[in-house]
Amino acid sequence: MDIDIAPQLAEFREEIRRWLDDHLVGEFAQIRGVGSPTDDAAWEARLAWEKELGAGGWLGLGWPREYGGRGASLAEEVVFEYEYARAAAPARVGTQALELLGPTLIRFGTDRQRERFLPKIVAVEEMWGQGFSEPGSGSDLASVSTRARRDGDDWVIDGQKIWTTFGHHADWLYVLCRTDPDSTLRHKGLSLLLVPVDQPGVEVRPIRNLAGGSEFSECYFDGARTSTDMVVGEVGGGWPVVMATLGMERGAALMPMQLSMEREVQETITQASKLGATADPRIRRRLTDAYIAVHLMRSTNLRIVSDLIDPDAGVPGARSAAAAAIMKLFASTEHQKLGELALDIQGDLGLLESDEFSPASNAQKMFLLSRAETIYGGTAEIQRNIVSERVLGLPR
Repeated sequence: MDIDIAPQLAEFREEIRRWLDDHLVGEFAQIRGVGSPTDDAAWEARLAWEKELGAGGWLGLGWPREYGGRGASLAEEVVFEYEYARAAAPARVGTQALELLGPTLIRFGTDRQRERFLPKIVAVEEMWGQGFSEPGSGSDLASVSTRARRDGDDWVIDGQKIWTTFGHHADWLYVLCRTDPDSTLRHKGLSLLLVPVDQPGVEVRPIRNLAGGSEFSECYFDGARTSTDMVVGEVGGGWPVVMATLGMERGAALMPMQLSMEREVQETITQASKLGATADPRIRRRLTDAYIAVHLMRSTNLRIVSDLIDPDAGVPGARSAAAAAIMKLFASTEHQKLGELALDIQGDLGLLESDEFSPASNAQKMFLLSRAETIYGGTAEIQRNIVSERVLGLPR
């Protein structure tokens, strides 16, 4: 996985490689490639690894220095992600805070909110969960019914959220609430609140997934409280804040997952050769398709990054947003195909319970956990609507 991005950053690239070589050892070497945004395997070891990254200054690279970041350029952030994937370092556990909430606070938060939360995020001292979806409000977030009302210096919150990633590990939740029940416009009267978990009015219940993990949770709010200064953006103006957060989730935040898929394809090819599956021309064709798919993803990522890095690229925002929507749809469907292929290659071994992190176990997890990828972060149906209407200009 040698990517020639920003050749002028060769020295920075070598710094990253040396640091990873020096630190990805011992217990951390044993969890290379382990975990994903939907897999909480080896949680404690991954949490310790993330603290190692924080101590080394490798979290929140692009954040301002006064909040614990490096003030790194986008090109430097991209180089880091590629080198991180190349080293097969374990999946990071603080994605919700690092890739989604943090940038949202930098853009929309108050100085006090940034000073209070950002340094603790990069130090991995506080974990965050997202409180957006509800049992009756998934893709249609404007219909959320969780309510928050003012009571003196506090907001009082009542309602339910679901599919909160790593919610049972969270110290705080960022919650989309309806703060103006009299608003006649669904997208109005919504606010994004920062809510502490450790209080009587919050109950978090883990949800066991197909693969036996508990990366999702449902959260109940019954008179939960947070102070009135814990609103991100304007009171009643939470919709544009949430849309910006979701844009990050469907765009740049997907890059680590897409890069790890390159490694999974190589591992699948290795397993196919080892088990003799390449003798089957149908398997060979599917392996070829998977190899082509990840290189298409790489090329598209590079094009998006080039647009964003190149100051002479014109106005790349709309083009990059469109490419991100297409890439989210393509990556999720291709990852499901890869999971099916990896399990087929394992044959009978794929039907049996296997040792953790064994090739058969990895294939099973990929197959099972990828089922949700065409749902979370924007369903495949919604992504197709975005592409058809906003990219191709087709009627609704």
